[in-house]
Amino acid sequence: MRITSESDYALRIVTALARHSEVVDAKTLSDETSVTLRFTLKILHKLVTDGIVASYKGVKGGYLLKQPPQEITLLKIIELIDGPIAIVRCLDREEGCTLNNDKTACIYHYIFNSISADVAKRLSGITIADAMNKKI
Repeated sequence: MRITSESDYALRIVTALARHSEVVDAKTLSDETSVTLRFTLKILHKLVTDGIVASYKGVKGGYLLKQPPQEITLLKIIELIDGPIAIVRCLDREEGCTLNNDKTACIYHYIFNSISADVAKRLSGITIADAMNKKI
């Protein structure tokens, strides 16, 4: 399993927002995170739609976290961007198993499902605040 660049960027953007106590514009976030402005705006749209970030219009507009960094887990951000944690394609609801329509017949399905659950559990136990404070 590989976390996509988009998830990596989303984590950077949320962390940058957590460092600001006031509304911050997308250009500043882009500069602080080394994520292109276009991609920053795309990610911010997803974060706003999911209710993690608030968007403010106008001259002094920008973005602000709606939730405290202590409540935002890495799992929440990664799953928002990449979907559920699945270390193999057969666990993906859209892909399904290419070898067998009956997933219950494959031992590897169970093994990889268990590993995916372990990864998700670990990510759900780490918040943005933990990462900022290096408490992992």
